[in-house]
Amino acid sequence: MNKQANWLIDLGNTRLKWARADSIAFDELASGKTHALAHAEPADASALEKAFAAIRAGDHAWIASVASPTLGAAVEAALQRRGATVTRATTQSTCAGVRIAYAHPSRLGVDRFLALLAAHARGQGASLIVSVGTALTIDLLDADGAHHGGLIAPSPTLMREVLSQRAPHLPATGGEVVDFADDTVDALASGAILSARALIARSLRAARRKLDATPTLLIAGGGADALCAGWRVRGERMPDLVLRGLHVYAHAASKSARR
Repeated sequence: MNKQANWLIDLGNTRLKWARADSIAFDELASGKTHALAHAEPADASALEKAFAAIRAGDHAWIASVASPTLGAAVEAALQRRGATVTRATTQSTCAGVRIAYAHPSRLGVDRFLALLAAHARGQGASLIVSVGTALTIDLLDADGAHHGGLIAPSPTLMREVLSQRAPHLPATGGEVVDFADDTVDALASGAILSARALIARSLRAARRKLDATPTLLIAGGGADALCAGWRVRGERMPDLVLRGLHVYAHAASKSARR
Protein backbone atom coordinates (compact mmCIF):
# COMPACT_ATOMS: atom_id res chain seq x y z
CA MET A 1 0.00 0.00 0.00
CA ASN A 2 1.32 3.43 -0.94
CA LYS A 3 2.07 5.74 1.95
CA GLN A 4 -0.16 8.80 2.29
CA ALA A 5 1.47 11.85 0.76
CA ASN A 6 1.23 15.40 2.06
CA TRP A 7 0.87 18.27 -0.40
CA LEU A 8 1.40 21.99 0.08
CA ILE A 9 -0.84 24.32 -1.95
CA ASP A 10 -0.21 28.08 -2.10
CA LEU A 11 -3.07 29.89 -3.84
CA GLY A 12 -2.07 33.51 -4.33
CA ASN A 13 -3.73 36.34 -6.20
CA THR A 14 -2.07 35.51 -9.51
CA ARG A 15 -0.53 32.04 -9.22
CA LEU A 16 -1.14 28.60 -7.81
CA LYS A 17 1.99 26.91 -6.44
CA TRP A 18 2.23 23.41 -5.08
CA ALA A 19 4.77 20.88 -3.88
CA ARG A 20 4.88 17.46 -2.28
CA ALA A 21 6.00 17.89 1.31
CA ASP A 22 6.91 14.31 2.23
CA SER A 23 10.51 13.91 3.31
CA ILE A 24 11.32 17.56 2.61
CA ALA A 25 13.11 19.29 5.46
CA PHE A 26 11.99 22.84 6.26
CA ASP A 27 15.24 24.27 4.90
CA GLU A 28 15.40 22.14 1.78
CA LEU A 29 12.25 23.07 -0.10
CA ALA A 30 13.65 24.44 -3.34
CA SER A 31 12.21 25.88 -6.52
CA GLY A 32 13.04 22.70 -8.44
CA LYS A 33 10.58 20.80 -6.26
CA THR A 34 7.69 23.21 -6.71
CA HIS A 35 5.24 23.76 -9.54
CA ALA A 36 3.32 26.87 -10.54
CA LEU A 37 0.28 27.71 -12.62
CA ALA A 38 -1.01 31.17 -13.44
CA HIS A 39 -4.73 31.28 -12.74
CA ALA A 40 -7.69 33.26 -13.89
CA GLU A 41 -11.33 33.48 -13.01
CA PRO A 42 -13.37 31.41 -13.49
CA ALA A 43 -10.98 28.61 -12.56
CA ASP A 44 -10.08 26.21 -15.36
CA ALA A 45 -11.18 22.81 -14.04
CA SER A 46 -9.18 20.89 -16.65
CA ALA A 47 -6.00 22.82 -15.77
CA LEU A 48 -6.52 22.03 -12.08
CA GLU A 49 -7.09 18.35 -12.82
CA LYS A 50 -3.84 18.25 -14.78
CA ALA A 51 -1.97 20.17 -12.09
CA PHE A 52 -3.08 17.77 -9.37
CA ALA A 53 -2.68 14.56 -11.40
CA ALA A 54 -0.06 13.16 -8.98
CA ILE A 55 -2.35 13.51 -5.96
CA ARG A 56 -3.93 10.21 -4.91
CA ALA A 57 -6.92 9.20 -2.81
CA GLY A 58 -5.97 9.36 0.83
CA ASP A 59 -3.35 12.08 0.38
CA HIS A 60 -3.54 15.19 2.54
CA ALA A 61 -3.52 18.64 0.94
CA TRP A 62 -2.75 21.73 3.02
CA ILE A 63 -3.98 24.96 1.41
CA ALA A 64 -2.99 28.58 2.02
CA SER A 65 -5.28 30.87 0.04
CA VAL A 66 -5.50 34.63 -0.34
CA ALA A 67 -7.37 34.35 -3.65
CA SER A 68 -11.08 34.92 -4.19
CA PRO A 69 -13.58 32.52 -2.57
CA THR A 70 -14.50 31.29 -6.06
CA LEU A 71 -10.93 30.24 -6.87
CA GLY A 72 -10.40 28.80 -3.42
CA ALA A 73 -13.52 26.68 -3.70
CA ALA A 74 -12.53 25.48 -7.19
CA VAL A 75 -9.07 24.37 -6.00
CA GLU A 76 -10.51 22.65 -2.96
CA ALA A 77 -13.11 20.85 -5.11
CA ALA A 78 -10.41 19.68 -7.55
CA LEU A 79 -8.39 18.24 -4.67
CA GLN A 80 -11.43 16.51 -3.22
CA ARG A 81 -12.21 14.96 -6.60
CA ARG A 82 -8.75 13.39 -6.41
CA GLY A 83 -9.78 11.89 -3.06
CA ALA A 84 -7.51 14.09 -0.96
CA THR A 85 -8.25 15.30 2.54
CA VAL A 86 -8.09 19.10 2.49
CA THR A 87 -7.09 21.40 5.36
CA ARG A 88 -7.02 25.17 4.99
CA ALA A 89 -4.36 27.02 6.94
CA THR A 90 -5.60 29.89 9.10
CA THR A 91 -3.68 32.58 10.93
CA GLN A 92 -3.10 31.72 14.59
CA SER A 93 -2.01 34.03 17.39
CA THR A 94 0.80 31.59 18.22
CA CYS A 95 2.22 28.72 16.21
CA ALA A 96 5.56 26.93 15.97
CA GLY A 97 7.28 29.46 18.21
CA VAL A 98 5.87 32.54 16.46
CA ARG A 99 3.67 35.08 18.26
CA ILE A 100 1.95 37.53 15.96
CA ALA A 101 1.45 41.19 16.84
CA TYR A 102 -2.16 41.48 15.65
CA ALA A 103 -4.80 41.51 18.39
CA HIS A 104 -7.21 39.92 15.88
CA PRO A 105 -5.28 37.10 14.13
CA SER A 106 -7.79 36.78 11.28
CA ARG A 107 -6.80 40.27 10.08
CA LEU A 108 -3.26 39.14 9.26
CA GLY A 109 -3.17 37.50 5.85
CA VAL A 110 -2.38 33.80 5.99
CA ASP A 111 0.44 34.28 3.49
CA ARG A 112 2.17 36.79 5.78
CA PHE A 113 1.56 34.50 8.77
CA LEU A 114 3.12 31.51 7.01
CA ALA A 115 6.09 33.59 5.89
CA LEU A 116 6.70 34.40 9.57
CA LEU A 117 6.64 30.68 10.41
CA ALA A 118 9.13 29.93 7.64
CA ALA A 119 11.45 32.74 8.71
CA HIS A 120 11.46 31.62 12.34
CA ALA A 121 12.00 27.97 11.40
CA ARG A 122 15.30 28.97 9.77
CA GLY A 123 16.68 29.57 13.26
CA GLN A 124 18.97 32.37 12.09
CA GLY A 125 17.88 35.32 14.18
CA ALA A 126 15.65 38.29 13.42
CA SER A 127 14.16 38.76 9.95
CA LEU A 128 12.61 41.53 7.91
CA ILE A 129 10.32 39.68 5.55
CA VAL A 130 9.39 41.33 2.25
CA SER A 131 6.90 39.84 -0.17
CA VAL A 132 6.49 41.40 -3.61
CA GLY A 133 3.24 40.25 -5.17
CA THR A 134 0.07 42.18 -5.91
CA ALA A 135 0.88 44.04 -2.71
CA LEU A 136 4.25 44.80 -1.17
CA THR A 137 4.22 43.54 2.42
CA ILE A 138 6.90 43.98 5.06
CA ASP A 139 6.96 42.19 8.43
CA LEU A 140 9.46 42.29 11.28
CA LEU A 141 10.17 39.16 13.32
CA ASP A 142 12.67 39.07 16.16
CA ALA A 143 14.98 36.19 17.04
CA ASP A 144 12.59 34.93 19.74
CA GLY A 145 9.67 34.58 17.34
CA ALA A 146 7.83 37.78 18.28
CA HIS A 147 6.19 39.56 15.36
CA HIS A 148 6.51 43.34 15.64
CA GLY A 149 3.96 44.15 12.96
CA GLY A 150 4.38 45.24 9.38
CA LEU A 151 3.41 47.39 6.42
CA ILE A 152 1.32 46.96 3.28
CA ALA A 153 1.80 49.04 0.13
CA PRO A 154 1.11 48.63 -3.60
CA SER A 155 3.77 46.57 -5.32
CA PRO A 156 5.69 48.15 -8.22
CA THR A 157 3.58 46.11 -10.65
CA LEU A 158 0.34 47.32 -9.09
CA MET A 159 1.57 50.93 -9.10
CA ARG A 160 2.19 50.69 -12.84
CA GLU A 161 -1.13 48.98 -13.54
CA VAL A 162 -3.18 51.51 -11.58
CA LEU A 163 -1.43 54.46 -13.22
CA SER A 164 -2.05 52.93 -16.62
CA GLN A 165 -5.74 52.39 -15.83
CA ARG A 166 -6.21 55.99 -14.75
CA ALA A 167 -3.99 57.38 -17.52
CA PRO A 168 -4.02 54.92 -20.47
CA HIS A 169 -1.18 56.74 -22.26
CA LEU A 170 1.17 55.59 -19.48
CA PRO A 171 2.45 52.06 -20.25
CA ALA A 172 2.01 49.44 -17.52
CA THR A 173 5.23 47.59 -18.39
CA GLY A 174 8.72 48.20 -19.69
CA GLY A 175 11.47 50.62 -18.87
CA GLU A 176 14.76 50.60 -17.01
CA VAL A 177 15.52 51.70 -13.46
CA VAL A 178 17.72 54.80 -13.41
CA ASP A 179 18.29 57.66 -10.99
CA PHE A 180 16.81 60.29 -13.31
CA ALA A 181 14.98 59.13 -16.42
CA ASP A 182 14.92 61.01 -19.72
CA ASP A 183 11.82 59.26 -21.07
CA THR A 184 8.41 58.33 -19.65
CA VAL A 185 8.66 54.55 -19.61
CA ASP A 186 11.97 54.63 -17.71
CA ALA A 187 10.52 57.26 -15.36
CA LEU A 188 7.59 54.96 -14.58
CA ALA A 189 9.78 51.91 -14.02
CA SER A 190 12.19 53.87 -11.85
CA GLY A 191 9.51 55.55 -9.78
CA ALA A 192 7.74 52.30 -8.98
CA ILE A 193 10.83 50.21 -8.17
CA LEU A 194 12.70 52.93 -6.30
CA SER A 195 9.62 53.72 -4.20
CA ALA A 196 9.46 50.11 -3.07
CA ARG A 197 13.19 49.97 -2.36
CA ALA A 198 13.01 53.17 -0.34
CA LEU A 199 10.22 51.76 1.85
CA ILE A 200 12.21 48.58 2.45
CA ALA A 201 15.39 50.53 3.26
CA ARG A 202 13.48 52.72 5.70
CA SER A 203 11.97 49.62 7.33
CA LEU A 204 15.43 48.10 7.73
CA ARG A 205 16.65 51.23 9.51
CA ALA A 206 13.58 51.24 11.76
CA ALA A 207 14.05 47.53 12.51
CA ARG A 208 17.65 48.09 13.58
CA ARG A 209 16.55 50.81 15.98
CA LYS A 210 13.70 48.72 17.38
CA LEU A 211 15.67 45.51 17.90
CA ASP A 212 19.13 46.99 18.41
CA ALA A 213 20.24 44.38 15.87
CA THR A 214 20.28 44.02 12.11
CA PRO A 215 17.65 41.58 10.85
CA THR A 216 18.19 39.37 7.82
CA LEU A 217 16.31 40.71 4.82
CA LEU A 218 14.24 37.92 3.24
CA ILE A 219 12.64 38.71 -0.12
CA ALA A 220 9.86 36.60 -1.63
CA GLY A 221 7.13 36.92 -4.24
CA GLY A 222 6.77 36.98 -8.00
CA GLY A 223 8.01 40.57 -8.28
CA ALA A 224 11.22 39.97 -6.34
CA ASP A 225 13.43 39.60 -9.43
CA ALA A 226 12.46 43.00 -10.81
CA LEU A 227 12.81 44.62 -7.40
CA CYS A 228 16.28 43.19 -6.76
CA ALA A 229 17.80 43.54 -10.23
CA GLY A 230 20.79 45.86 -9.90
CA TRP A 231 20.00 46.67 -6.26
CA ARG A 232 23.02 46.46 -3.98
CA VAL A 233 21.30 45.31 -0.83
CA ARG A 234 22.22 42.45 1.46
CA GLY A 235 19.28 40.11 1.38
CA GLU A 236 18.27 36.53 0.68
CA ARG A 237 15.82 35.49 -2.02
CA MET A 238 13.24 33.03 -0.66
CA PRO A 239 10.92 32.22 -3.57
CA ASP A 240 9.01 29.48 -1.74
CA LEU A 241 8.58 31.21 1.61
CA VAL A 242 4.82 30.61 1.90
CA LEU A 243 5.18 26.93 0.99
CA ARG A 244 7.96 26.58 3.55
CA GLY A 245 5.75 28.18 6.16
CA LEU A 246 2.83 25.96 5.19
CA HIS A 247 5.10 22.97 5.75
CA VAL A 248 5.90 24.25 9.25
CA TYR A 249 2.18 24.83 9.89
CA ALA A 250 1.20 21.35 8.69
CA HIS A 251 3.89 19.76 10.85
CA ALA A 252 2.74 21.70 13.93
CA ALA A 253 -0.94 20.90 13.30
CA SER A 254 -0.24 17.20 12.76
CA LYS A 255 1.88 17.05 15.90
CA SER A 256 -0.87 18.73 17.93
CA ALA A 257 -3.50 16.32 16.58
CA ARG A 258 -1.44 13.31 17.71
CA ARG A 259 -1.34 14.48 21.34
